[in-house]
Amino acid sequence: MTRTRLAPSFDVLLLAAAFACSGSARADDASDCAAAAGSYLTGVVQGAPTFASGSRLHGIELSHTHVKLTGDADGKTYDIAIDDVFASGYRPRQEAVPAPLDQIHAGDHLSLCGIPYSGGMHWVHDNCGDTPSSRDPDGWLKQIAADGTTGPNLESSTKYCYLWPRK
Repeated sequence: MTRTRLAPSFDVLLLAAAFACSGSARADDASDCAAAAGSYLTGVVQGAPTFASGSRLHGIELSHTHVKLTGDADGKTYDIAIDDVFASGYRPRQEAVPAPLDQIHAGDHLSLCGIPYSGGMHWVHDNCGDTPSSRDPDGWLKQIAADGTTGPNLESSTKYCYLWPRK
């Protein structure tokens, strides 16, 4: 099938619009992250997420999901430690990556707001209504669509916020 061009520059305009939306969404996320007292990172997932068991707090296991991410800005590999209790599908005693984190795949593009640590980032989750600070940012983990728009925070569940007293 032959493709009909609507105008000589239509493809260029479409591509430019896609990049403009992409940059705009990321610029908004970056400024939102700064306002939430976090550090901003975007990158591409290298492999399937993995489950790591954790300690218990008031009988609830504080397990984590780990994702290896190649940073967009620097090409470095980051270990992203994701607190499972902030995922909507988290169930105590479930020794597996909870939903919706189980839908992350190699090649997915992510937007993260959290706290960097040597070799990675953590605290990419809701902060349970506390005033954001550099030790307690109101972080997130979002998927970036092909058109550059970001989806909802995959770490926004507040069901287990009672485990940590508000500041």
